[in-house]
Amino acid sequence: MIDNSAQEREHAPPRSWRSALDNLRHDVPASLVVFLVAIPLSLGIALASGAPIVAGLIAAIVGGIVAGALGGSALQVSGPAAGLTVIMAETINEFGWAATCAITVLAGGLQILLGLSRIARAALALSPAIVHGMLAGIGVTIVLAQLHIVLGGSAQSSPVDNLLQLPAQILDPHGPATLIGLITIGILLAWGKLPAAVRKVPGPLAAIVAVTVLSLVLDMNVSRVDVPGNVLDLGFVPDFPDTGWFDFGVAVVTIALVASVESLLSAVAVDKMHTGRRANLNRELIGQGSANMVSGSLGGLPVTGVIVRSSTNVQSGARTRASAVLHGLWVLLFVAVLAGLLRNIPLAALAGLLVHVGAKLVNLNHIKQVLKHGDLPVYLVTLTGVVAIDLLSGVLIGVAVAALMMLRRLLWSGIHAERDGDKWRVVVEGALSALSIPRLTTVLGGIPRGTTVTLELVVDYLDHAAFDTLSAWQHSHEEAGGQVIVDEIGHPWFERGKAGEPTVHKGRAQRIVPRWFAPWSDWQRASEETPAEVPEQRAPRDSSMRRGMVEFERRTSELVRPILGKLADTQNPETLFITCGDARIVPNLITSSGPGDLFTVRNIGNLVPDHATCADGSDTSIGAAVEFAVDVLKVREIVVCGHSSCGAMKALLGGAPEGAPALRSWLRHAEPSLARAESHAPIRIGESLPASEADQLALHNVLEQLDRLREYPSVAAAEARGELDLVGMYFQVGDARVHLYDPEADAFVSAGGTVAVRQEGNRIVTP
Repeated sequence: MIDNSAQEREHAPPRSWRSALDNLRHDVPASLVVFLVAIPLSLGIALASGAPIVAGLIAAIVGGIVAGALGGSALQVSGPAAGLTVIMAETINEFGWAATCAITVLAGGLQILLGLSRIARAALALSPAIVHGMLAGIGVTIVLAQLHIVLGGSAQSSPVDNLLQLPAQILDPHGPATLIGLITIGILLAWGKLPAAVRKVPGPLAAIVAVTVLSLVLDMNVSRVDVPGNVLDLGFVPDFPDTGWFDFGVAVVTIALVASVESLLSAVAVDKMHTGRRANLNRELIGQGSANMVSGSLGGLPVTGVIVRSSTNVQSGARTRASAVLHGLWVLLFVAVLAGLLRNIPLAALAGLLVHVGAKLVNLNHIKQVLKHGDLPVYLVTLTGVVAIDLLSGVLIGVAVAALMMLRRLLWSGIHAERDGDKWRVVVEGALSALSIPRLTTVLGGIPRGTTVTLELVVDYLDHAAFDTLSAWQHSHEEAGGQVIVDEIGHPWFERGKAGEPTVHKGRAQRIVPRWFAPWSDWQRASEETPAEVPEQRAPRDSSMRRGMVEFERRTSELVRPILGKLADTQNPETLFITCGDARIVPNLITSSGPGDLFTVRNIGNLVPDHATCADGSDTSIGAAVEFAVDVLKVREIVVCGHSSCGAMKALLGGAPEGAPALRSWLRHAEPSLARAESHAPIRIGESLPASEADQLALHNVLEQLDRLREYPSVAAAEARGELDLVGMYFQVGDARVHLYDPEADAFVSAGGTVAVRQEGNRIVTP
């Protein structure tokens, strides 16, 4: 038998060629769909900008070919953008078309410089509320202008004038033009609800073709697109103005910045639509700048990344930048061969298309997101500024409002006082700065002199002026016979305030353990230090528990209420956790668990009496807990947790204290553990043995209790069915380390040093 596989591989195309051909099978159809969307949009944007109609087509060609080939986003499609229509209309009106093209060239050069300086990501620092407000303002401006054309009139010089003249225009519509515009809008609104097979044709293309054919069939007398006889005979050179260079420079910077921001935000949005290579934003700016220099030189509109075309490109299955480049070539081919068809398109149809595009720029989802984040004022101010003044002013006003709101949030502080029995509590939250001093002094001034005050500081920052205010008030209040207890939650900004030594930087202070991890003796120490001259004010010894409960009600209750609400009528723990009653062992802390996770049993020495003791009724408490956990709660594991420096193990070795008969009786349950330790080899913790005899006994004691548990019928049956695992655990108090028993190694291994831990029978497997 002859093997032809080697010969076939020799004649097969290289892998890179096969990959390229496979990509083209997706890129070519996608480019055709984008081309069909681009044609009507490019014409409409040129119309709205007040530029020659052909300028929109030139921008589409250059945006596709140049920006597509040189840009940093493989799937972004560039062309004339609705976001620049307002700026372009104002620029053309002020400088004329030839000078506007020169502005476009220089703006492109500035974009290239920005890209080379590698600061493209800085544009992402612009608040989304400003960007969405700017786009919404542009949308409102477009709609107000193009509605006049839909109604058969002409747009006014400003959005405000368009708004004021709109009622009169509505009352005096032009029949054929209005009909064409309304039909266009109706088709665009209904297109998304049609069957998927129909929607394969882009809605803008379908609307423009349909109303154009209708206007020709009915021989409607409407204004149509004016296209030069020879579209490709450019003969165009940008021109510079003789005067007004400052305004000229402002226009260059404005167009460069707005085009850059729109392109970068579009590139980021496109990245979220696919799983391929992420955009290089600096390269994208260089590509956009190159396209603008070429477009302006040829008499085209400014180019930006366009989210409408880009999302169409991604949804149509494009894989590489070839799709964007090809779409530009298709536009060029269309202009060269079929430009005459453009003269049949009614202007009202393009105006209707632009009304639809402009209305979509006022995105309700964006408004909801802005409202959710509390930035609606920034959005509304930016939108209003763009419509009422101009785009640059609107954006700058939006930036100013956003900065003020950010400053307010950074410097916000909530300050209030509340009575706590015969004492007072002053709570300060947020950032306490000089701006908060008027409110702070008002609240502190309302505290009666001579009272005990807890100053509760939950602050992110405390500046010099606020520190001095607090320190002066503290000294004054205590000199008048009162007491001030400083209770700082978080970073100790004011810890040494009485001595005039504030903590300025977080790095200079000791790391603070969260209250729910720290013992009362740490975070309540200040409240127990009462001046010697007022010993009668010392709180009773049991006040720690009471203050802890108050702390829970004030700070923790609301956080855990949703969880406990779900557990109000049922519990479904996975673990029966048997451990010592030692106060240093906090089961939920060392297992990172919460309410409903552990069914906990605690006693002296984490002991499990043998089943015979439970059966004869002499001690049923532990047996009852085991049976309830296994038979009723259906726990999946039982953990026996011993610990270092265990008092029960020390008492077992040295004898229980005199006069403690109950303790002596209970420790008899641990005598088998003592015998086990004497007859078995020592058990290691990792690679070493425990330092003390009591700790070695604690390890054997854990294993003895696991054996005791297996004597219980319910435990033995559940373990035999594979429904229950038994786990030995040891906690080193001083090192705060958890260890799990591995019978194969006959050692307790570190739980923290493993990637994962699983149970197989009575063996802890640690990869």
